[in-house]
Amino acid sequence: MKHLMPATLIVVTALILNVPSIAATAQSMTEDEKVFYYLGTALSANLAPLDLTDAELAAVERGLRDALNGTAVELDDAVYGEKLNAIAQERMAANALREEAAARDYIAEMAAEPGAVTTESGIVILELTPGSGGSPTADSTVTAHYQGTLRDGTVFDSSVTRGQPFTSSLSRVIPCWREAIPTMKEGGKSKITCPPELAYGERGSGSIPGGSALTFEVELIEVVE
Repeated sequence: MKHLMPATLIVVTALILNVPSIAATAQSMTEDEKVFYYLGTALSANLAPLDLTDAELAAVERGLRDALNGTAVELDDAVYGEKLNAIAQERMAANALREEAAARDYIAEMAAEPGAVTTESGIVILELTPGSGGSPTADSTVTAHYQGTLRDGTVFDSSVTRGQPFTSSLSRVIPCWREAIPTMKEGGKSKITCPPELAYGERGSGSIPGGSALTFEVELIEVVE
């Protein structure tokens, strides 16, 4: 796990705490406000796993303002950096355990869909459109369109939205994809639900919380090689 150092958290908090006067609608923002508002929302993922209380967030804000004003209390970086990292790890692990429990229920729900097949490893595959071309191996390079969602339906990544198909060797993707994509044929589309341990595990990745089950709708366009 990457260490969450105080300086990083303070910068992120600054971005969050300095936008309260900006209205929640994009129409009311200037272009400059949109840029920095976007930066704040993008970096907020660094604080979210800590589940800060109002009092803790207020302490972070106080430290930020004191540092900017040159009146910050001097604290030992090594000591308090280590303490902060310990708190972060503890809270992230607790969050991951809660998410993993919810993920099991979600996977069972996906497995109950008509036509769904569950592999021995726990991946749930539902064929949406049969393909007619060749199938890749676990080491093939493929081109595909996909959309990934969390169990609550939140889209965390989409090549469809970007308008650019994804091309990669399956040896370089998450284990869930490496096992599931070879069950498809070119031109086919499947809904693939991945258990946490075959996706990003208890650590998560970016906006994906630790312990998350993920669902991908994948259209296999081409087996490149």
